[in-house]
Amino acid sequence: MAEFPTPEKTFGRQNPFAARLRENRRLNRQGSGKDTRHIVIELGSAGPTYTCGDALGVFPRNPEALVHEFIETLGLPHDAALNETLASSAVLNRVRKKFVRAVAEKASGRARDRLQDICADDKAFDQYIFDRDVIDVLRDAPGVHFEPGEIPGLLNTIAPRLYSIASSPDHRPGEAHLTVALVQYTSHGRQKQGLASGYLAHLADQSPVAVYVQPTRHFHLPPSGRDMIMVGPGTGVAPFRAFLQHRAIHGHSGRNWLVFGDQHEKSDFLYGEEFLAAQKSGLLQKLSTAFSRDQAEKIYVQHRMEEEGAELWRWLNEGAFFYVCGDAKRMAKDVHESLVKIVARHCGKTLEQADEWVAETLMKNENRYLKDVY
Repeated sequence: MAEFPTPEKTFGRQNPFAARLRENRRLNRQGSGKDTRHIVIELGSAGPTYTCGDALGVFPRNPEALVHEFIETLGLPHDAALNETLASSAVLNRVRKKFVRAVAEKASGRARDRLQDICADDKAFDQYIFDRDVIDVLRDAPGVHFEPGEIPGLLNTIAPRLYSIASSPDHRPGEAHLTVALVQYTSHGRQKQGLASGYLAHLADQSPVAVYVQPTRHFHLPPSGRDMIMVGPGTGVAPFRAFLQHRAIHGHSGRNWLVFGDQHEKSDFLYGEEFLAAQKSGLLQKLSTAFSRDQAEKIYVQHRMEEEGAELWRWLNEGAFFYVCGDAKRMAKDVHESLVKIVARHCGKTLEQADEWVAETLMKNENRYLKDVY
């Protein structure tokens, strides 16, 4: 893999830093159906600096095997420049409609008719590209050929992926820790992985990684004496690991409450030993867990919140900050609904009044309800 230039100026998306992988280990234990990695990126003294709540932008690369398969399927000779362009710049695990249309134009016979019919039907077109990559499309039109110069304009450009940093900058200076869930699945008879998660999960020790820091605008630690409630299921726990490390190092006096959830306690309690030790030492005043598959009825973090709603309300009423990190589509919405129910139940408000208090007082006026969702 090529080295990345690191001129002496501020690092950013247009000027990433050439970091190196220092550690790559699986967090899930035996028996888990998941593969979540603890990734340590070595920034050293010359790399970018960060604060708790920031994200690390990572520029992923396509796996060499996928690049080679793409080139060979098109019948092109291997060329170092083309290989590098495809590896570092072109999205191969997803297809854009422009690529499918170009393949349809060059296809022949029944393959051409089928692909052109798909392209003419918006719903069918959306379904077709949903879980296909470039190889899937080319296999639907055997013999299609593109010249190397045509290819870049038909594919999306790789964009950096942002990961919440899971370490305090003062925990192990010169390092940034990430919590990465490997996305892997089978479609159209082939094993596939997410571009960025697959890239990070398979990085070898000391491999170069192009990175930059994306500062947070709002997801900061509370003042040292203020309490905080952190809701972070799965990889959403990443920034809260950083928050707890920082509060321990700097002796913050505010109380800490972590609500964590995943599938199974024995195999999916990410950083479980660390959090249990923090609870034992008194750094974590409360540790609430929800392991959804350990009993017949699924239990999620919002259910634990409601079970302990009276205490959660007391913390909020005494000035605690409320944080949520993780999935925006379902988890964050469910947590919000449960928070509104808790306020209504324990503060004597209607649901409408509680919703207004959460939105206007907690979030807007006092800025004590902070989200890092994606």
